[in-house]
Amino acid sequence: MGEIFVVGVNFKVAPVEVREKLACSQEEIATILPILKRETPVEEVILLSTCNRVEVYTYNFIDNSESLIDKLLTLKNLNPDIKKYFFKKKGEEAVFHIFKVSSSLDSMVIGEPQIVAQFKEAYRIAKEVDTVGKILNRVYEKALRASKRVRTETGISKSAVSVSYAAVELAKKIFGDLKNAKVLLIGAGEMGELAANYLKRFGAELHITNRTYEKALKLARELGGNALRFENLKEYLPLMDIVIVSTGAKNYILNKKDFEEAIKRRDYEPQFVIDIAVPRNVDPEVSEVEGVFLYDIDDLKQVVEENLKERMKEAQRGEIILWDEVKKFMMWYNSLKIEPLILKLKESVDGLRENPYFRKVIHRAIREMKKNPEVADIILKIFSEEVRNESRRKELSDVHN
Repeated sequence: MGEIFVVGVNFKVAPVEVREKLACSQEEIATILPILKRETPVEEVILLSTCNRVEVYTYNFIDNSESLIDKLLTLKNLNPDIKKYFFKKKGEEAVFHIFKVSSSLDSMVIGEPQIVAQFKEAYRIAKEVDTVGKILNRVYEKALRASKRVRTETGISKSAVSVSYAAVELAKKIFGDLKNAKVLLIGAGEMGELAANYLKRFGAELHITNRTYEKALKLARELGGNALRFENLKEYLPLMDIVIVSTGAKNYILNKKDFEEAIKRRDYEPQFVIDIAVPRNVDPEVSEVEGVFLYDIDDLKQVVEENLKERMKEAQRGEIILWDEVKKFMMWYNSLKIEPLILKLKESVDGLRENPYFRKVIHRAIREMKKNPEVADIILKIFSEEVRNESRRKELSDVHN
């Protein structure tokens, strides 16, 4: 019977310059997997490559971690010095690690949803090139089950842990339903663009303006919004429920007076302003205007940090669930090791099947063997002795009669 192994690098043990060298495209993975199976002593193998990790999951009969790493580095034309960054796990520890990865409890951002799709894709490729079998099939099936349990039975995915999404969560608290809410994105900074994109997904009506109209037009096409002229900004302001400011300006482009006029024209309907720019583009005094809710990057980061703490608490609950699933998997896995012994036991008492006492004890022994494979040999030895004793008693009885 073989063992389950994990070797690889991730954001915890290797810097990004190492991870990016080892990163593999889907086409590379499809090419590398058959070579690893053919040229290293592995029975089954899967390769998971994301921006934060490159990990190889294997089932084999000997610990060939070193040769596996060497072969991977050779195939990627990399210096052997990189070996120092690799971690290795085997047995139950390896299974727990795989389950933890699939559940996003090992991710840089705990609870992030992308890993599940990446996990499934890695398995799909391995299945396609025929490098998985009975063991890793079961590992992946149970890992995804564990992932589902963690996400449904804990709150690891419920709180926003990116600045952009935190902005959206705050907007939802102020407006409730964001459907048809009018959003103005000023500038084309990455975080502002992400926040606008999230709001769009919730049904908001998106408007974009930039000092360069062509940039606003391009981004509007990409996000499915409406481009507006920057020189008319003050005219649009009262029409907007949510204003996201993310420009490269070195000073304030909106001040207290601008919003006092805007909120008056809105009949004091609330207006949510998110200033993600650094340096800030909205005068902090705007927060004094009645009906205007102003948040800057530090406010949003504070929300993110609080949410991350909450996710860490939920992650601890998630690990308890994972260990429960790992124990169930290991019971199945260990039962495979004793299948030959169980067959041998059944064969050794074949002539005693009609004896109700032996039949009852056999079933009990098999149950114990499945729970603890280490006692299998002892139980088999005891039964062999009992079978011989029973045979002698039968012989003596026949002679006596």
